[in-house]
Amino acid sequence: MSQSRTLWEEGREPGRAVVALGLAVALTVVVVDVGMVGRVSLFFDLCFVALCIGLALAVRPTDFFTVGVLPPMLMVAIFTLLAFTRPDAIAHPDDGVVQAVVSGLSRHSAALLVGYALCLGVLAVRQRISRQVGRPAGRP
Repeated sequence: MSQSRTLWEEGREPGRAVVALGLAVALTVVVVDVGMVGRVSLFFDLCFVALCIGLALAVRPTDFFTVGVLPPMLMVAIFTLLAFTRPDAIAHPDDGVVQAVVSGLSRHSAALLVGYALCLGVLAVRQRISRQVGRPAGRP
């Protein structure tokens, strides 16, 4: 009789799929947020933190590194896209691209810090659980 898997053991999505999902969800949240309030707000921050946790739970163990470095790159990519298209959503409308990205990152640094820490924490717990269950982290 086999044991049922816990939440920590469920993630089986490949790293590339999780990255694509993260980009798609983050872009969707940005579109909704900017469409509703005209800028990136606390709604984005809360969704970003939840997304970081969800991505860490969804990825397969062999691709932990991919998700472990994803949150900062995801936020930089989103804010770079916004800096080119809608700098007023993350910074002063007259700011250049680099300044808009830096302003956006500084304004949303708490969400990045919390999301990144929780993502790494979830990955660490998943790694520990997989060792305790007797399944090496790289094997299903």
